[in-house]
Amino acid sequence: MTESQKRTDENRPAEHRPIRSFVVRSGRLTPSQQQALDDWWPLYGLDDSRAVLDPEAVFGRQAPLVLEIGFGMGDSLATQAEAQPERNFIGIEVHPPGVGKLLREIHQRELKNLRIYCHDAVEILQHCISDASLDTVQIFFPDPWHKKRHHKRRIIQPAFVEQLCRKLKPGGKLHLATDWANYAGHMMEVLSANNALRNTAGPGAWASDTGRPETKFERRGRGKGHGVWDLVFEKQATTEPA
Repeated sequence: MTESQKRTDENRPAEHRPIRSFVVRSGRLTPSQQQALDDWWPLYGLDDSRAVLDPEAVFGRQAPLVLEIGFGMGDSLATQAEAQPERNFIGIEVHPPGVGKLLREIHQRELKNLRIYCHDAVEILQHCISDASLDTVQIFFPDPWHKKRHHKRRIIQPAFVEQLCRKLKPGGKLHLATDWANYAGHMMEVLSANNALRNTAGPGAWASDTGRPETKFERRGRGKGHGVWDLVFEKQATTEPA
C-alpha cells in the first residue's frame, strides 16, 4: 500500500473504509533490500496501478500468464519462474522487504519472465488485469486471521473468488494453500460453492503432488506441527445457471 492509499483510508469515515486482508508492517528494510528497490524496481516493477496491463508489451512475448498474490519474501515465486521459463509470472505483494528481496532474486537469477506489483491485489485485479487473461492464479499461505472476529479479513471470500474467476481463462487454475485447518475448510467451502469452478481432485478433496515449491511460511508451519492443505480448482468452460 502506498502512502497516498494510507492517507485516503485515514480520511474516510470508518463505515466506508475497505476491509483489507493485510496490514502493512513497518518492517525495516535491510541494506540489500533497499538497494534492490533503488536499483531494480525501474526494470522489474510495475508502477501504474490504474492502467490495464499489456503482458505482451511487458514481457516482449505471448506466453501463459501466472499471477501470484502475496508472494511473501518471493523465494517460491522466483524458483517457479526459473523452472518454467516458458511462462510469464506477475507477483503482487504489499510488504517492501519482500519486494526488495524478490527484486534481488530476479536480478541475480537473470529472470526475464517475472514482474512485480507492490500494491493491494484487489485494486490490481480491478484496474490492471483483463478478464479471461490469466492461466493460473496462486495464493499460498495467506494470513489466516485465525481469531473468529477477524475472519472477515480473510482474502478468500465469495466476492473475491468471483473476481478471480472473471480474470481466469476457461480451463485456468486457481491454486490455494494454507497450513491452518480452519482456513482450509473455509477455502474449500467458498471455492466449492462457486459454480464456475471445478475441484480437480474431486468434490471435497485436497490436491496432492502439485509441484509447488515449499515456501518459508510452509516450513515454519510444519515446524510448529501444522498440516498443509492445497486446493486446485479449474474454471469451467461453461457453467450451469445458478
